[in-house]
Amino acid sequence: MANIKKRHVLLFVATAVGAFLLSLLANSIISRKTESKFAYQPAVEIADNEPRNAVWGENFPRQYQSFLKTKDTTFQSYQGGSKMMDMLEKDPRLVVLWAGYGFSKDYNAPRGHYYAVEDIYNTLRTGGPTGPGTGPMPSTCWTCKSPDVPRLMNEIGIDEYYSGKWADKGTEIVNAIGCADCHNPETMSLRVSRPALVEAFEAMGKDINEASHQEMRSLVCAQCHVEYYFNKKLPGKEGVPYLVFPWKDGMSVEAMEAYYDDIEFSDWTHKISKAPMLKAQHPGYEIYSTGIHAKRGVSCADCHMPYKSEGGQKFTDHHIQSPLNNVNNSCQVCHRQDKEDLVADVYSRQKKAKQGMEKLEKALVRLHMEAGKAWDLGATEEQMAEILQDIRHAQWRWDYSVASHGASFHSPVEVGRIVTSALEVAEEGRLKLARLLSSLGYNEELPYPDISTKAKAQAIVGLDMEKLEKEKEIFKENIIPQWLEEAKKREDKMEVKKAVSMN
Repeated sequence: MANIKKRHVLLFVATAVGAFLLSLLANSIISRKTESKFAYQPAVEIADNEPRNAVWGENFPRQYQSFLKTKDTTFQSYQGGSKMMDMLEKDPRLVVLWAGYGFSKDYNAPRGHYYAVEDIYNTLRTGGPTGPGTGPMPSTCWTCKSPDVPRLMNEIGIDEYYSGKWADKGTEIVNAIGCADCHNPETMSLRVSRPALVEAFEAMGKDINEASHQEMRSLVCAQCHVEYYFNKKLPGKEGVPYLVFPWKDGMSVEAMEAYYDDIEFSDWTHKISKAPMLKAQHPGYEIYSTGIHAKRGVSCADCHMPYKSEGGQKFTDHHIQSPLNNVNNSCQVCHRQDKEDLVADVYSRQKKAKQGMEKLEKALVRLHMEAGKAWDLGATEEQMAEILQDIRHAQWRWDYSVASHGASFHSPVEVGRIVTSALEVAEEGRLKLARLLSSLGYNEELPYPDISTKAKAQAIVGLDMEKLEKEKEIFKENIIPQWLEEAKKREDKMEVKKAVSMN
C-alpha cells in the first residue's frame, strides 16, 4: 500500500513538473508570437519607388540596421573583401591592358553597397564635370548605383533617363543601393526594378515573371552583377546609350563574344595595339549560373545574405558581404567542415586560378606592345586584322573571368576553361605577330615594359595623372556639395505619411 502511495506521489510530482514546463513553453511561444505580431507593425506608408532607405527602415529596422553594416570596410580576404584597395597599384599590368579606357585611370576593389554613390563620385573614371552635359560618362552609368534610378525612370521615362551625360543626373541620384532596388513596398516581395534584365529575358524567349521566389533571390542581384553594354543603335532610340545585356544567343563567354562580333561592337580602341576592345563589366550572375551552387538551387542571397535570428525574429541579413566573413551562417549551414578548412579550400581554388590569370596577363601585355611595334614598323590594317581579333578575344575572355568578383569560387571549372582558351588565343596571336614582325625586319624579342608600379604603367600609356586628379578635386570640392544641397531640398519636400494602425 505504501508503494502505491509513493508511486502516486511521484506521478503527481512528475505531472506537476511537466505541467510547469509546458506552461513555460506555452508562455514562451505566446511571447514570441506576440513579439512577431508587433515586430513588423508599419510605422509609415512607403510610397512606390521611395528611394530613401531610412524611410523603409522605419518599418523594417532589423533589415535596415543590418544594411548599414555594409559601410564596414575592415574585412579583407585573399582575393577581396570590403576594404578599399587600389587594384592598379596591386597589379600595374591592368593599366596597359586597359590603355585608352577609363579603367586605366582608376580602378579600386568594390566596397559595400553603402558606398555605391560615394565611390562613383570619387573615381577618376567619371572625370571632373563642371556643369550639365560635361564629363566623359553617359547618364546610363548611374543605373546600378541607387534606388533613385527606378524612381527617376518612372518620373521621366526610361529613354530620357538613359539620355545625356552622367553629370546631368547628379542632383537626382544620391541614395545608395537599397530597399527599393529589390522590394515591392506594398508586399515586400522581391521585384526587378531595372528594365534591362526583363528585356534580356525577353530576348532569350523567357518570361521573368515566371521565376520562383528562390530564383528571384538571385535575379534581384542579376539586375546589376552582369555583363552589359550601351547600345546606341536600337531602332527608334538611335543615339541613346541604352543599357542591354548581350544574352540573346546565350550567357557563355563564347556566345556573348560572338554576339558582339556580329554587331561589330567595341567599348574602345586600345591606345597601343589599336585593337577594337571589349570591356567585361562584372558577369557575376553568368559565371555563378555555371557553378555547382547554382545547379543545386543555392541563390546569391543564401550565401551573401543568409538568414539570422534576433529577438526571436528570423530575417534576411542585409549586411551583404563575402560569405567568408560570415562562415557560420553561410557556408556551415550546408558544409559541416571546420571554418578553417572551408576558408582554406576557397583560397586554394583562388590561388590556382590566379596563377593562370597572371600568365595570361603577361601574354596580353606582350601582345599589345608587340602589336604597337608592328604598327610603328609600317604594318597594314590587312596584315593586322586577324591579330587584332585575337587580342580582342583573348582579353575579353581574361576580363570576363577577372571582372566577375568571386568567379574562381563560384565556378572554378568554368573559369579555368575560359582562361585556358584565352591563353591559346593569345599565344596564337603572338605567333602571328612574330611572323609579321620578322617580315617587317624585326627579329628580336621586344623587351617587356617596366610597369613595376602603377605610376610607371600610366606614364607608358600616356596618362596625365596630375591633371586628372586636379580636375577631380575641383569637382569634389565645388560640384558635389551643390548636388547634395539641391537633392536635400527636393527630398525635404517628399511627404512621408504615418501608417494607419493595424490594432
